[in-house]
Formats: sequence, C-alpha cells, structure tokens
Amino acid sequence: MTASGLVMPTRILVVGGGAREHALAWKLSVEPGVNEVTVAPGSYAIGAEPRVRALKDLDPLDAERVVFVAKAIAAELVVIGPEAPLAAGVVDALHKHRIAVFGPAAAAARIESSKAFCHDVAVAAGVPMARSAAFEIAERGPAIEFARQLAAEGKGIVVKADGLAAGKGVTVCDDIDEAVWAIDAQIGGGPILIEERLEGREASLIALCDGKEALALPFARDHKRLGDLDVGPNTGGMGAYSPLEDLPDDAADELIERFHRPILAELARRGTPFRGALYAGLMLTVDGPVLLECNARFGDPETQVILPRLAAPLGPLLLAAAKGRLKAAIKALGVDGHRVPLIPGATLGIVLAAAGYPDVPRSGDPIEGLHAARASGALLFHAGTARDADGGYRTAGGRVMTVVGRGPDLASARDQAEMAAGMISFDGLQRRRDIGLQAVYGSGAFAVGSAR
Repeated sequence: MTASGLVMPTRILVVGGGAREHALAWKLSVEPGVNEVTVAPGSYAIGAEPRVRALKDLDPLDAERVVFVAKAIAAELVVIGPEAPLAAGVVDALHKHRIAVFGPAAAAARIESSKAFCHDVAVAAGVPMARSAAFEIAERGPAIEFARQLAAEGKGIVVKADGLAAGKGVTVCDDIDEAVWAIDAQIGGGPILIEERLEGREASLIALCDGKEALALPFARDHKRLGDLDVGPNTGGMGAYSPLEDLPDDAADELIERFHRPILAELARRGTPFRGALYAGLMLTVDGPVLLECNARFGDPETQVILPRLAAPLGPLLLAAAKGRLKAAIKALGVDGHRVPLIPGATLGIVLAAAGYPDVPRSGDPIEGLHAARASGALLFHAGTARDADGGYRTAGGRVMTVVGRGPDLASARDQAEMAAGMISFDGLQRRRDIGLQAVYGSGAFAVGSAR
C-alpha cells in the first residue's frame, strides 16, 4: 500500500512485447512496492530494465499459457498491452481463474475490433461520430454507391477495414476514384466501413476505466502517416507528443463526460462492462470534438509519451480499475477532477522504423548509436529489436523503437528527442522529422492530421 492509501500490486505480468509494453514495464518497475514486472513475451531490451524479466517464449494469444504464467509468478495484476489478445479472449480466461486483469473482456473489446460495433455503440450513447455505413464482402456495389453519395455532397471519404489492422487499415481518399480503389483493395479481406472524412486536428484521450468510472491520462497527438508533411501510407504511428498546444490538459474533464462516460454506460447496459484503457481518437473540428475511433487499450506510440508525464503511481490505478474500485482510488489520490496528476513539462516521441515498413519490413540490420542516444538523456523504448550474440542489437520488426525526449516545454523535449534519434542509425531507417513541429513553431510550420 502506498502512502496515499492506494493498494500497490507487488508482482505484475504485462502481456506484449512492443515499445508500449516497454514503457509500461519501465514505469511500473520503479514504483514503490513493486518487486518484479514480468513481460511476456517481452524482448531482451525490455528484460534489461531493473526488476523486469522477459518470457520470450510465451505466445500472447495463448490464453491457457498466459493464465499458467500468471499463476506461476503469483501475479497480483495482469496488464494486457496489444489489441489482439483482447479480441482473442485472453482477459476472459483470466477472469475465469479470478486473476485481476487490466483490459476488457472480448465482448467489450469489440469497441476496437469492430469499427461498425463502435459506431453502433456511439450512436446509441449519443456520442458524435462521422457519418458512416458498414458493408460486407459481397456488397461492393452498395459500398461504392455510398461513397459516391458522400462525394456528390462534397464530403471527403475514408475507407476502413472493420476489424483489427494494427493501425494501418485506413485509407483517406482525396476523390471518388481513390475511394473505389480503396474499396476494391479492402473489401475482399472482410467487412469494411466507409465514413465521411472529417477536417481538423487529431487528439488522443485515454482513460483508465473500471466499468463505470473513468480517470483521464494526459492528451497526446499521434502522427499516423509515414512521411514528413503528413504524406505516405497510414502506419501504426510514427511519433507523438504531449501536452497539446490547442487542448489544455484540464479540458479532459469535459471530454470524459462527453465521450467516455456515455460509452461506458452503453457498454454496461449491454451487459459488457469495460474495464481497461478506453482510447478515444478525437478530431477537433470547427464544430467541436468528434469521435474518430475507440481503442480498447493503451495507444502506441501515445503511451510512450504519456507515462513519463505521470506524477502518480500507475500500478495501483490499474489494479483499482481491474477490480472495479477506481472511485476509491481517485478519492485516495485527492485529485481535482478526473485526471491523473502530472509532472510539469512535456514529452515528445519519434518512432524509428525499418526499411520496407509498413508493407514488408526488413529485419536483421545492425543498429548503431544506442549507447550515445541513451546517454543523452532520452528514453529508448524498444519494439522490433533483437539481441546479437556479440551484445549488439539489430532490427526485428516494422517499428523498431520509440525515442522519447523530455523537457520543461515541448521545444526542449523535441530538441532532446531529435538529437537522440539522430544518433541512432541502421540501413533503411525511416523516421519523421516534423513530429511536434507545428506545436513548437506555430501553424505556419505544418498542419498535423488535417483530415481523416
């Protein structure tokens, strides 16, 4: 138990192995009362953190194996990182064994695994979303007709894969011809959703939820496109920063009431209460914020810039949410409103991606400069890396790592992240050099996320 009266889990299992899970392990492992954080499958880099070990042979989709490991280490809390184990029912299996888990059951996780379901819930909850329609594989004609209708009204068009797509199943179309191409490219792989394209700037608001209560983490802004000036294909995310220059952190109280609480109430009404991290991807339009999408877990790369800003221990909050006791935890924190207390300052993260990402990433390229980058003061959260026999690292995935800079303001955080990222090299490295540029230098620099 912490000095504030919050109950601290001493043994924690984090399921996943990317930069998000590295950030979670980094944060949880240094909190008072934590004896050990086990990350499964983790990675060598994640296991190198103090009081962290990685179980690299565990399949995060193997529910029985996850339950076995949780019991073997006597985990007091399991934290699910990626979306796939949620959709696969890993949380449901843990519930059957009465193991506390931060993450929604599969039925509630449909808020992310089915975009059509998300729209249905949002409409029922009275939450504003873009106009949309869902189509099955055999409905190419009706899908194109709906897209043409939007185009005739002067609306932009977004084509989305209905299921999980690791953040890459979205095509933002400039005209009807591109929309038809996107429909043909995606509808053969499963159901799709066609949406009206919204104009504005994006913001991510993640809340810790226990089925009823919601506690907001600070806002972040993700950069989805692969290249500078917001061009190229959508990715899982090429960088993020926090706080936002156009949305103060205290605005979260109002937005939690407008978006998260109605969705939680609707899911509970349907008999599928949501306990976990409810991610609201918002578009800040001229008419106010509109919901773009919901995710059922911590965002990536948002988590990497959000967690270093937290002034409160994370473990007790996750445990309280998992057990439906978030209201008592909020009271114990003595917070003003429904926001996690924050450390003054800013953070900015730059994702380094492998050659060929996001299509066919290349693995095996040696990575240089990690020691110098770490010595500069930046945080390095590994995702797609593997350890060589000689102790070096090489690429082993699409998004290789997130380099996070911290500072008293966003300009300082950006300078540190840019400097550290510039020290790291490997063949075919891809990265953006405009993360947070507009936030630091003003609207003339570059408009991030101008339409989606």
